[in-house]
Amino acid sequence: MRGAWRALNWSAGSGVLGSSSVAKHDNDPRQTLVTCASIAPPALPVEPGTACLVVIYGTELGRRIPLGTGAIECGRSIQTDIPLDDEAVSRRHARISWSGGSYVVRDLGSTNGTYVNDACVDERSLRDGDQVKIGRTIFKFIQGGNVELSYHEEIYRLMTFDGLTQVHNKRSFEVALEREVSRACRYHRHLSLILFDIDHFKSINDTRGHLAGDAVLRQLAALSAANVRRDDVLARVGGEEFALLLPEIPIDSARLVAEKLRALVERTPFRFEEDEIAATASFGVAGVTPDAPVSPMELYRRADERLYHAKRGGRNRVV
Repeated sequence: MRGAWRALNWSAGSGVLGSSSVAKHDNDPRQTLVTCASIAPPALPVEPGTACLVVIYGTELGRRIPLGTGAIECGRSIQTDIPLDDEAVSRRHARISWSGGSYVVRDLGSTNGTYVNDACVDERSLRDGDQVKIGRTIFKFIQGGNVELSYHEEIYRLMTFDGLTQVHNKRSFEVALEREVSRACRYHRHLSLILFDIDHFKSINDTRGHLAGDAVLRQLAALSAANVRRDDVLARVGGEEFALLLPEIPIDSARLVAEKLRALVERTPFRFEEDEIAATASFGVAGVTPDAPVSPMELYRRADERLYHAKRGGRNRVV
């Protein structure tokens, strides 16, 4: 939808997975290797019936699945407890059960694997806050004495954050864009907007599969969030498209930010399972100046148009 205003969303601060990390590549100190998994702390004691799964990314967003002492299975078959209509899901894909001291997720020999916090697992005890990915659906595991409160807090979070990338979503970005443009115009301040997306993203999905594409999106979001200011507004505003709102930053400085991110993406080896995936991104930059106020719609249109020109001009560039 180039050149058109789209519904968007975010709030101040960069929301990224708590387990995300950015580390130097072993073979080349200039490269950044993006991963989304870290060593989890020991599981805390939990009583049966004080835990649930919440769908944070998928077709039944916000669905709550209470966990008791019985086992539940996920899979493509309608005979499973949690049927998932997804070609990346096996008929009987994974089982979650009470082990006597914790809830355990087990892969049932699925084709595409079961992931906990982006790590492929055969069997794993779940800890509060773990994210379980089955096919393209992501569940968040919640446990504790006040699971009801935690569930409602997670639902509130789903109104603000994108479940896949853990950066802000379109709806909250729209609120922030209206607020920041109004503030910049009222107080005669600078404001810049960067729109960017992954070049040839469809070919990644077509050749490596949607699970690999999802992994690239998550890692790109973590990489971007780690390299912007706390008060900048980073959001996923489309399938592979992101927006970065920069309060108090003139357009010349925003162009430098975009160029920094472009170079980081180009030299970063994104990972899915044992494979490295090379990717590039294109950027469009627009701004509000103290002497030339514009509407939120116009600012977005300009950045979107420049992103389009970056694509038409050869990709992997800033306009």
